[in-house]
Amino acid sequence: MRTPAVAALASSHGSAPVSAAARAVLAHLREEISFGLLDAPALRITLDGLGHATERQLRQALTHSLRPVINATGVILHTNLGRAPLATAALAHIRETAGRFSNLEFDVEAGARGKRDAHVDRLFRSLLCEGRPDEVEVSTIVVNNNAAAVLLALNTLAEGGEVIVSRGELVEIGGSFRIPDVMAKSGATLREVGTTNRTRIADYEKAITERTRLLLRVHRSNFEITGFTEQPSTADLVSLARGRGLPLMEDLGSGALVDLQNFGISGEPSVLDSLRAGVDIVTYSGDKLLGGPQAGLISGRADLVARMRANSLFRALRVDKLTYAALEATLLAYVKRDYDAIPALQMMRLTKLEIGQRAESLAAQARSSRMKIEITDGESVIGGGAAPSSVLPTRLLALSCEDLSADELAARLRSCDPPIVARVADGRVLLDLRTVFSEQDEALKTALTKLSQGQFPE
Repeated sequence: MRTPAVAALASSHGSAPVSAAARAVLAHLREEISFGLLDAPALRITLDGLGHATERQLRQALTHSLRPVINATGVILHTNLGRAPLATAALAHIRETAGRFSNLEFDVEAGARGKRDAHVDRLFRSLLCEGRPDEVEVSTIVVNNNAAAVLLALNTLAEGGEVIVSRGELVEIGGSFRIPDVMAKSGATLREVGTTNRTRIADYEKAITERTRLLLRVHRSNFEITGFTEQPSTADLVSLARGRGLPLMEDLGSGALVDLQNFGISGEPSVLDSLRAGVDIVTYSGDKLLGGPQAGLISGRADLVARMRANSLFRALRVDKLTYAALEATLLAYVKRDYDAIPALQMMRLTKLEIGQRAESLAAQARSSRMKIEITDGESVIGGGAAPSSVLPTRLLALSCEDLSADELAARLRSCDPPIVARVADGRVLLDLRTVFSEQDEALKTALTKLSQGQFPE
């Protein structure tokens, strides 16, 4: 700690983190000595470089673990890469409201305590009340993810009673999130009807007893059942639920707020479709097809949503000011119909021609005798458990290197700053620019140029 190089680090970063870094370096050195990995000359050289080693260790310790990456996989809502990137306006609104005090739970006009969900409920009403009967009031509350939304809704509406759901809808998504397990945690009892591939409206009707509290439909967002299948229409379920005085809840999962057929995606229902059809409660995610921050959203009949807001679980599951700021800015883009302002939707709208032109430009600048770059047709996917059968045509950069395997090449790309995450298929590394922001093209070009020239560290 008294050596000039380490003392200088301590004056800049504080003695505590620097001494911790020095201890880590010395512990590693002692381990190497104990295993006989360093002879006397090598040890002398190592000791002379302790200051630099401490600086490297310190840099690693003080670097953010969570950092940006370049998503070149072509998976728009990549769960491992943070799902939907936020709109520029959302980032600005977070900075504007999070760095100062805000009116999160304060009614400025009345000078009294307010409700935090008021900041987005007004926007959801604007977006979701279109086409609804005038006498049906729609409200929305926000919790921390869709699993929490399902948990809160089931606990509020069906605790101690039965929930009827088709066997073909007892889904499991990433992270071992299973509908039956969430239902058990909610205090409701699962009542399965039908079979895996065929469930009729009569199956629901026969299962209703005095203990039934809710009919549940779960959107199979990450897989499809095809062939000899049958499923009641939403209209049939609405009619049955109303005739028996039961609420009908639908877990949409991804939760689009617009008709995705305009983006080349078919078969993915929107929240507005469900509410127009008469579904009482819809649960969905904020960071999937909506294109906003991680959140669980519950929209539907205002009287049922009010019961959920009064549930003590709501406070345990509610979100903070950062989420409200990002969600409010995202919803304002929907209100303005400025869909290109939402990165996930803008990526869906990119054409194969636009992507191909960018790919050709990058390839022309990075080709070399060492690395072969081809442009080939391919497919992008939505990801995030959304629209599992929908693909978007794209153009891919296919890389191969004479002295590196595809896996080694992909690893070199991940060693960049920022890391570049790609796909590997058929012995080649595939880069899909649909999910690469145009302002990241320069960083991608620099990385490919270095790689083609063999400048990456071994």
